[in-house]
Amino acid sequence: MSDIKALARAEAFERRARAFAAGQGQAAEILADYLAGQAGKVLSGYMPMRSEIDPLPAMAAHQGPVGVPVIVGKGLPLRFREWSPGAKMVEGAFKALVPEEGAWVEPSVLIVPLLAFDARGYRLGYGGGFYDRTLEGLRARGKVLAVGFAFAAQEVAQVPTEATDQRLDAVVTEKGVTVFA
Repeated sequence: MSDIKALARAEAFERRARAFAAGQGQAAEILADYLAGQAGKVLSGYMPMRSEIDPLPAMAAHQGPVGVPVIVGKGLPLRFREWSPGAKMVEGAFKALVPEEGAWVEPSVLIVPLLAFDARGYRLGYGGGFYDRTLEGLRARGKVLAVGFAFAAQEVAQVPTEATDQRLDAVVTEKGVTVFA
């Protein structure tokens, strides 16, 4: 399975890079509109890297606490540090920016980055399993909304999956919102 996923990741990186070069249109506004019904809840976003679609405007528009993921160790779930526009950021694991300081928060709504997604609601990530472990743990404690954020071009016929892969509840792209049953 690791070889299949590695090939899928290589293809997905290329597809995402092409989509990124074309621009994300109104994707952040569509995401903000979709998340408007989650006001008051703790939201986790992410700091975009490389060719990831940019959720920062939607994160800034959220009416409630916002956190960003912090990798605390290999094989561990993510933790989330509170973020706001203008927060001082430092380089964390894998060169991802994280707030230098701030309270730890536990999100009930997550904007999830990805390389590819399919119509079943599965996503292909970077291979560390961080979001799968995190979503599994959060869902064991209560209701969680996991929203993939991607370019429409990142949709594939079928993402290779394993028993540990967690499904998304929805995906938002520059073309709209898909909610998975």
